[in-house]
Amino acid sequence: MTGGGDCPGLNAAIRAIIRRGLREPGMELVGIKRGWKGLVDGEIMPLNRDSASGLLIRGGTILGSTPSDLFKGDVELEKLINGYRKLGLDALIIIGGNSTMSVAARMTKGGLNVIGIPKTIDNDLTGTERSIGFSTALFVAVEAIDRVHTTAESHHRVMIVEVMGRNAGWIAAMSGLAGGADLILVPEHPFDIEEVCDLIRKRHLIRNFTIIVVAEGAHERGGEVAVNSEEKDAFGYSTIGGVGNWLKKEIKNRLGFDTRTIVLGHTQRGGAPTVEDRILATRFGVQAVELALEGTYGVMVGLEDDGIVTVPLNSVKDRKVDEYWIKTAEIFFG
Repeated sequence: MTGGGDCPGLNAAIRAIIRRGLREPGMELVGIKRGWKGLVDGEIMPLNRDSASGLLIRGGTILGSTPSDLFKGDVELEKLINGYRKLGLDALIIIGGNSTMSVAARMTKGGLNVIGIPKTIDNDLTGTERSIGFSTALFVAVEAIDRVHTTAESHHRVMIVEVMGRNAGWIAAMSGLAGGADLILVPEHPFDIEEVCDLIRKRHLIRNFTIIVVAEGAHERGGEVAVNSEEKDAFGYSTIGGVGNWLKKEIKNRLGFDTRTIVLGHTQRGGAPTVEDRILATRFGVQAVELALEGTYGVMVGLEDDGIVTVPLNSVKDRKVDEYWIKTAEIFFG
């Protein structure tokens, strides 16, 4: 089952689960359709060799997905437990991010045999150095930064690239470093707009353009995260995003420089997975089946020092960009 937002590499993990499972005589594999809703409603599809064909390079998820936060409450959790039992499952492999692993941990506490596989383009899960989808999102972001360099320099502009990262700025930090950004703004390190403008002003005395990479969850010190009041999420709340356009207006008003914003949005989630995501998803999928065969449940697979590890589902938390990366990035500001 896949939960939460889609990302490149989900199908590669599903393929690996199928191919490893088919090597075990008598093992029957099914996919839960439409994520958590499918588990509640008993919507399944058989998974066989034909199902696995072409999945390695295919983005998204053939199973479909639903937001995990919809099923955090006790009543909803009971529905998931009942759905699992009605299907007569021996084990459930759940591929997802923070909210998904949180629900999976509660399902384990409820007596179900659950194994987690981490996927999130934000790369913000403890217990693993890399999550499925992060490599591809990073590739998309770096390519965009590389491309705006030429137009920024040609037209003497300040170019702002807004990337995903609601609570953790891994995409912004890593893509900014790899793309040679002149300033990186992340949620973990609130910024001062006066300091931002001062850096741009000083830089333009030497170079006539500036590249800023900002995570969607970045905000001013003492301020709030920017939201789009016109667009609602699955829960009826305003969606996060808009800090790039806010920065553009502030920089234009304070400095008078020609400033443009590029919001990458869901392009970071789409398309074929990178080589790293294909391999990582394959390793995670194979290991998840191995754990099921061993009868090891209540854990999430992860990557540590290029080795596959397991961590208890109830220990998985949000993983923030640490001070090392922030300090390293600051060396190249301006």
